[in-house]
Amino acid sequence: MMNKSFIASGILCSLLMGIGMSNAITQPSPPKVEATYGKGTKSFKLATGSPGELGLLQSLGEAFDKKEGAQLVWIKAGSGASMNLLKTQQVDMIMVHAPEAVKKAIAEGWATDRTLIGSNEFYIVGPKNDPAKIQSASSGADAYAKISQSQSNFISRGDKSGTHQKEMDIWKKVGITPEGNWYIVTNDFMTASLKRANAEKAYFMTDSSTWVAEKNIAPQLQILYRGDPYLVNTYDALAAPVGATANRDVAVKFIQFVASDEGQTIIRNYGKTQYKESLYNDATYAKQYVH
Repeated sequence: MMNKSFIASGILCSLLMGIGMSNAITQPSPPKVEATYGKGTKSFKLATGSPGELGLLQSLGEAFDKKEGAQLVWIKAGSGASMNLLKTQQVDMIMVHAPEAVKKAIAEGWATDRTLIGSNEFYIVGPKNDPAKIQSASSGADAYAKISQSQSNFISRGDKSGTHQKEMDIWKKVGITPEGNWYIVTNDFMTASLKRANAEKAYFMTDSSTWVAEKNIAPQLQILYRGDPYLVNTYDALAAPVGATANRDVAVKFIQFVASDEGQTIIRNYGKTQYKESLYNDATYAKQYVH
């Protein structure tokens, strides 16, 4: 007969192995690094979407590296995914345009050092013949209502990004749950979704920065509605709490740099040389739209 203590040891060992395997399964894999800017010996991880896609992050990161000797490691993620990466302590900081989610994160204590860094705005672009007649819309919400009523093709990112959250807020304002063949979800980033809108000859709410930089990929589309203050897009930088991540303190220094005169000059001038107009407004301009 097998020794009882031997059996008990075997059961305990199996349980411990099971717990270990469970932890291995549930442990999140490290987020994919999209790019690294700078050559310094220090580094920090930053999650954001369009500011990285459009090159602003590179300009800020390389300028910061010259001052602090710190590499910026960019994780490409929309605002919703970026917030989750900060909450789960997988990045040291984020840049997002999701004011209500930011307020909630600060209140819950897993985000700190909220700093307004700039803004852009949303444009509703669409086919040049404007089948939904949104050029006569009185607001962004009215434009959405016209698109729904006409069942004209509309592209949604559908990815819980700041853009998607704003889109869903507008549908809620007009009491519409968008569905049907006309409502096309990409689950993709801004540039890819703009390209899809061009292919489908669809309406799409793009940020002004992406439109200025990438409008050549959407020759079938044009700006059909803009100017609603509700469509102004303010960007905040947030850091992990003290001690939460390895390089949080370097990230806070970067936030302070972005808010400084040098950082703000980079933001307000970014794009002027290449596109003849700036892609972003600075924090002073953005402040008037913060509620």
